[in-house]
Amino acid sequence: MPMDLMRQLSDVRGRLHAHHLLGEGGSVSLRVPGKALMLWCAAHGGEPQAMELGEAQGDAALHAAVYLGRADAGAVALGGGDFTRVLGGFGGDLPQVFDEQARHLGRTATPLPAVNGALADEARRCLATGGNLWICAQRVLVLGTTAQRLVLNAELAEKCAKAYVLAAGTGARVDTLPWWVCHIANGRLRKDQRRAAEHFARGELPDESNGY
Repeated sequence: MPMDLMRQLSDVRGRLHAHHLLGEGGSVSLRVPGKALMLWCAAHGGEPQAMELGEAQGDAALHAAVYLGRADAGAVALGGGDFTRVLGGFGGDLPQVFDEQARHLGRTATPLPAVNGALADEARRCLATGGNLWICAQRVLVLGTTAQRLVLNAELAEKCAKAYVLAAGTGARVDTLPWWVCHIANGRLRKDQRRAAEHFARGELPDESNGY
């Protein structure tokens, strides 16, 4: 399993980097099912490293905090594209304005302007929204249940952030989805997340989620 995950991690890093969704100083990681362990690698160069979640340092500690705070998270990207990286200047929130966004990104995690306490506790609190986009200390983190879902979520987050930032920057009102659309779509996302958490607890990789 770790060797398969190593290949997945290298593939995901290459795909995100090719689409300019990591930026300078970015990084990617995957959870090792059934263990308090992750595989982590920097955006530019270097081999993937296996790390205990409780021992991660530096930027890797942000990844570890996500896994400790959200049992469904199987993959994390730190960095973001050009537009997701400026969301901190818009309050760290990305309103739910598209159906696909509500289904796969959910309600944006509570932004954390600065890390002043235990990072894992802060992650647990902020990520309780169930959202897969988190602005933490002005850094952008995108979450996914699987490596493939992470890439799709990162692409989706950048597309939605571009539309929102350009609209909000003009001062125009940005209309959000009706509450009932968000309720249904977010509910389906939570169902996927519950199943993913159950798979990880059993030491298995979760199934892919592609449909609405």
